[in-house]
Amino acid sequence: MIADPERIREPVRAELARGENELVLSAASAWETAIKHRLGKLTTPEPLESVIPALMQRSATQPLVVTHAHALRVASLPSHHRDPFDRLLVAQAQLEALPVLTSLSGTPALPA
Repeated sequence: MIADPERIREPVRAELARGENELVLSAASAWETAIKHRLGKLTTPEPLESVIPALMQRSATQPLVVTHAHALRVASLPSHHRDPFDRLLVAQAQLEALPVLTSLSGTPALPA
């Protein structure tokens, strides 16, 4: 969203720019980012421990912790959610009634 805003559709970027939405970043996303960084699939100018919090502060993004309820909800998801991180994000979105914004769809949606 910050590093490559063009991957988000313009109407969604405009909605986000209004500043009326609460943005959250799941600890699961930070975890997945850390794994990709460690594997060399993602590079950052500074350590992730400082980059992620700085980006969150810059975008007024709040942290979303992973709870046992989130982890357990994963068991009830349909099998088309195969990626473990995606499954956890969907579970969090369902339990917290949060829309999910991805660069793939560019459209916030509450997962089924």
